[in-house]
Amino acid sequence: MKQALDAAWQRSIDAAESQGRQAKARAEQAAAQSWLAAPAAVSASQREGRSGMPAGARETELGVALPLWRPGQRAAGGEASDAELAWADAGEQAQRLRLAGQLREAAGAVQLAVVETAQAQQQVETLRRLADDVARRVQAGDLAPADALAARAELLAADGQLRSSQQALQAQRAAWRLLTGFDAQPTEAPAAITPQELPDSHPELRLADAALELSQRRLALARLQRGESPELSIGMRQERPGGAMTSQNSIVVGLRVPFGGQAHQQPRIAATLADEEVARAQQRRTRERLAAELTLAAEQARASQAQAALEHDRAGLLRERAQLIDKSFRAGETPLPDLLRAVGAAALAEAASARQQAIYQLALARLQQALGNLP
Repeated sequence: MKQALDAAWQRSIDAAESQGRQAKARAEQAAAQSWLAAPAAVSASQREGRSGMPAGARETELGVALPLWRPGQRAAGGEASDAELAWADAGEQAQRLRLAGQLREAAGAVQLAVVETAQAQQQVETLRRLADDVARRVQAGDLAPADALAARAELLAADGQLRSSQQALQAQRAAWRLLTGFDAQPTEAPAAITPQELPDSHPELRLADAALELSQRRLALARLQRGESPELSIGMRQERPGGAMTSQNSIVVGLRVPFGGQAHQQPRIAATLADEEVARAQQRRTRERLAAELTLAAEQARASQAQAALEHDRAGLLRERAQLIDKSFRAGETPLPDLLRAVGAAALAEAASARQQAIYQLALARLQQALGNLP
């Protein structure tokens, strides 16, 4: 099942989306580790022909502007980018768990179709042997021709049911192959029917926790970003007075500090605060939902186990009854319709028992899913 999950993940669209989110988070992390709050800018200017200055006077200035982090902004940005990367990783695990749920349901459907096809095949073989025996006894004069027709009709009905089961099996296998690209049917170790409490390592719980952490870090960063970043500018200025005067060089250092950006930042702070409240509520609801799903899955597994035991006992009783009626029929003490009814009831019970056993295995797989266990 683990190999099937890996193959299905590589074929899914979620894998590409997850890789994109992780790449974005790593890019944000690299940007937060930069020494500058934004890309540096180079400036160049030249002035000449000023009024009152000699001919040939010129002023040239070259400089570079360095955006600076506000106090605490770089650390808050790094924490926010780390939280985003953790959220992307948790999201991938949660998506893999959801895909594992699809695989478990698909595998259960395939197993159920296999069981029904096997039971239909067994019923056809049983009725074929009975029809051949009835035909021989009709030729010997022990039974009426109507009995041969009845046995043949039951055989044809069973053969039709077999063909229908085979078509259903092919459809379920095609769905499995579309998900994984595999033809082989996987197996998975069952979970204990009485599970422990909801583990904190559940992928969906981890995703909800990571989403809350990310919203809190983004809120802290938004509160520190009070407008544009300050800029430190460093440049060199060259003045040529013109005429016979020599040029003069000087160094220019400036600091640009934007202020009054609190009002413009309030909408972003309000949005991040709303996101934080939503993430907190989502975390609480996710825990409640997963706990309820785990309780329901455990109860369904216990009920399915009890039902499988009952169906197994019922199938054994009807099988023994059909064998006794078959002996009575061969001895000429029981008519053929009674035997056909007994054989049909036994076959239905066998099919119900095998089907219930497959349903029980699917219930155990759903319990694994509710526990958040990946294959």
